[in-house]
Amino acid sequence: MGVDLLKYEKKLNKEGYKLIAGVDEAGRGPLVGPVVAAAVILPQGYKLEGLNDSKQLTPKKRDLFFECLNRDALSIGVGIVSAKEIDEINILEASRKAMNIALDNLSIAPDYILTDAMKLEREVPVLPIIHGDALSLNIAAASVIAKVTRDRIMVEYGKLHPEYEFATHKGYPTKKHLELMQKYGILEEYRKTYKPVRDLIEKSSKNGIRS
Repeated sequence: MGVDLLKYEKKLNKEGYKLIAGVDEAGRGPLVGPVVAAAVILPQGYKLEGLNDSKQLTPKKRDLFFECLNRDALSIGVGIVSAKEIDEINILEASRKAMNIALDNLSIAPDYILTDAMKLEREVPVLPIIHGDALSLNIAAASVIAKVTRDRIMVEYGKLHPEYEFATHKGYPTKKHLELMQKYGILEEYRKTYKPVRDLIEKSSKNGIRS
C-alpha cells in the first residue's frame, strides 16, 4: 500500500483546521535564474491521481497537474526571488523569503501551514516535514506549481539567450551547461556566489576577459 498523501491533512482536519496551505520551492540548485515558491490550499479530501513530488513526474504530467491545480485549488500563491537577491542573502534565506511571499499572495488566509522541511515564522502554526513533497498532497501540489512556474521562466529566458539552451537544462549545472558558460560567459541572471559561476568570473578576470 502506498503513502497516504492526505495523512497530515486528515489529522489537522480532525483537529479543526480547514484551510491548510502546502508550501514548497523550486530552483535551489540552478546556477541561473530565480528561486520560485508556491503555496497551495486544496479543498478538503481533494484527490488527483498520480500527484506526487514534482521531481518524480514527467514534464508532461507536471503541466497537466499544473492546469488541474489552477482549476481546482481554493487558492494558489507564488513567490519569486531573483538571482541578485539570492547572491545578497544566500539561497536558504531566499527560499524562505520566496515561501513567505507565496503565502502572502494567497487570496485566502490559511489556518495551518505545511512546508517541505522549511521553518517559517508565521501567525498560524507551521509544520516543516522532511521530504514533505512526497508525504503531503498540499506540499506536492505546491512543488508542481513552483517547478512548472520556474521552468516556464527559464524557457522564456532561453528565448532571449538561445545559445545557452536554458529550455533544456533549466539552469542546472549539467555538463553541457557548464560548457556553454565557458564558451559564452556569464549573464546578468547568473548567481555570482555559486562556485562554478564564481570560478569562471575569477578566471575571466585573471585573463582580462569580460564575463
